[in-house]
Amino acid sequence: MIEFLSKELSWVDVEYWFSIFNDWSLVYIIIPFFLIELIRYTVLKRLTTDVIFDSIANIITFGGFVLIEYILGILAITKIYFWVYENFSLPHLPINWATVISCILLADFAYYWDHRMMHRVGLGWATHTVHHSSKHFNMSVAYRFGPLDAVFPILFSLPIVMLGFDPILVLLSEVFVQVFQTLLHTEVIKKLPKPIEYIFNTPSHHRVHHGSNRQYWDKNYAGILIIWDRMLGTFEPEVEKVRYGIDKPINSNNPIKVFLHGLQRLFAKVSDTPGFVNKLKVLIMPPSWQPKPNK
Repeated sequence: MIEFLSKELSWVDVEYWFSIFNDWSLVYIIIPFFLIELIRYTVLKRLTTDVIFDSIANIITFGGFVLIEYILGILAITKIYFWVYENFSLPHLPINWATVISCILLADFAYYWDHRMMHRVGLGWATHTVHHSSKHFNMSVAYRFGPLDAVFPILFSLPIVMLGFDPILVLLSEVFVQVFQTLLHTEVIKKLPKPIEYIFNTPSHHRVHHGSNRQYWDKNYAGILIIWDRMLGTFEPEVEKVRYGIDKPINSNNPIKVFLHGLQRLFAKVSDTPGFVNKLKVLIMPPSWQPKPNK
């Protein structure tokens, strides 16, 4: 086993396996499963125009996300990763199954903290609230991104690069964690066998994360492994029926409003908050933070 894990891999093999899971899953899992969800909506008489337009808005926000973050930012991000890799990392690690698996686990742990920060910091929530603003829960919601959703992960991924992991491997691992979560956005699958539910993030756990029920707020941040939440005190099981959305609904399927409403609300709150220090606190404190009233 040790010999197998330590055997050096070619980049062709690594990229091949990641492409199977990261790229082609859209064809052999995600689109077919979304069609099953549409059939389910139809059978349950829940296939409304709101569901259809919500799904369309989800895909359009993903297009905006790609335009901003990938077309305009991926080169800069890659350069930052490689600059850190060449100047501030520990000795570079070889590419083998041990380092690939370790990198995925570290990317998953980094995602937990990135995701937790996005919920607990005003500026992070201003972009991440887009993902939570849908009243529905299906695989199209997985593509409902905010305009800055790819910026904050850099802060948590660079330490992995500093450990000596190849920047491209880190990026591929991050995408793998994101693709895994795409499969969790469904109501079709109820609960899986207990050992799986205990270790892995599942549709049940992720439905809780999308719940607007008060006891479900800021719970189940996990990407692949739910054990991070169990270890760090943020786990909540699915008990009460989940109500999806945010506490202040946007009541719109206009993709522009969906995409920008979080930043608009943040800027409005900053403008309405008196005092320079308090304005800064709006950006870095939890979204519910309010300045103390003057006595």
